[in-house]
Amino acid sequence: METTERLARLSLIAIGIVVVLAALDEAEGIFAPLCLALVTGVVLSPLSDFWEKRGFSPAWGAMIGLIVALLAVGAIVLTFQPVIARLVAQAPKVWADMQDVVRDLRGLMRGLSDVSDGVAKAIAPDSGNGPPAASSEEAMAMPSVATALMYAPAILSQILIFAGALFFFLLTRSEIYSWVAVRLTDTGSRVALGQRLRRAERNVARYFLTITLINAGLGTLTALVFETLGVRDAVVWGVLAFLMNFVVYLGPVIFMVVLLFVGVAEFDGAMSVAPAFSYMILNGIEGQFVTPSLIGRNMSVNPLLVFLSLIFGLWLWGPIGGIVAIPLLLWVLVLNDEIKENIPPPPRPD
Repeated sequence: METTERLARLSLIAIGIVVVLAALDEAEGIFAPLCLALVTGVVLSPLSDFWEKRGFSPAWGAMIGLIVALLAVGAIVLTFQPVIARLVAQAPKVWADMQDVVRDLRGLMRGLSDVSDGVAKAIAPDSGNGPPAASSEEAMAMPSVATALMYAPAILSQILIFAGALFFFLLTRSEIYSWVAVRLTDTGSRVALGQRLRRAERNVARYFLTITLINAGLGTLTALVFETLGVRDAVVWGVLAFLMNFVVYLGPVIFMVVLLFVGVAEFDGAMSVAPAFSYMILNGIEGQFVTPSLIGRNMSVNPLLVFLSLIFGLWLWGPIGGIVAIPLLLWVLVLNDEIKENIPPPPRPD
C-alpha cells in the first residue's frame, strides 16, 4: 500500500512538472521577460539599497535601477548592431576566402574525392526527381518591413513587462520576502527566513559583481590585444568579449567562432586565426586561474549542473533562458546553503 501511495505521489509530481513546463513554454512571451526582470532585480538590489540608505524613498532606488537596466540593454543593442552589419557586409569576402581554402584542400585530397564522389552517386537519390532547390536569394532573403512591424508589438510588450516587473520588484522586495516568510514558515521562524532571503540576495549580487569585474578585465585585455594585432574596432570586440563571457561555456565558444570569420575577413594566411587564438588564450587564463582565485570554493558550482541548467534554459526560452539559467541556479543553491547553515540541530534524546 505504501508503495502504491508513493508511486501515486511521484506520478502527480511528474504530471505537475510537465504541466508547469508546458505553461512556461506556451506563455514564453510573459514568463521569460518576467523571470529576466526578477533576476535583474536581484543583481541590482545593492544599487537600490545604496540609495535607500542615503534617505531616498524606495521608489527612487527602483527608478534608478530600472534606468540602469534599460541603459545597459540599449548599450548592448547599439554595440551588437554595427558588428552584425559589418559581418554581413564582409560575408562575400569570407565566403570567397573559405572557398579558396576548400579548393586547396580538395586539390590535396583529389584521390579521396574520386572515391567520395562514387559513393555519393551510389547512395544519393536522383536530383531530377526531387523538389527544386531553393535559390540562394530565397535562402538568404531578409525579413521585410511588414514582417518587422508585425513583430514590433510583441517585442514592445515584452520590454514593458520587463520594465514594469523590474521596477515593482525593486520597489517591494521587502514586502515580497515578508509575504514568502509568512506563507512558508510559522510565526517563530518568519524573521529568520526573511533574513536568509536577503542574505541569499546579497550573495548572488556580490557574486555577479565579481563576475562583472572579471569580464570587464577580460574585455579590456581583448581590446588591447586586438588593437595590437590591427583588428578594426578593437574596443567594440572588447565589449563583445565582456558580454559574451556572461553566457557560461557557450558564450566564449560562439565568440571564438565569430572571431574566426573576422580573422578571415581582415587578414590573410596564418594571421587569420590570430584573433580567435589570442582570445582563446585570454579566456583560458581567466577561466582556469582568475575566476577560481577570486570567486573561491565557497561560490563554486558543479560544472555539470551549470551546463545542464544552461541547456535547459536555452531549450525552454532561447537566449533569455540562457541568460537567466545561471542566476536562477545560483540563487537556489545559495538560498539552500543559507537555509542549511541556519537550521538548528535536532534536540538530543534524553
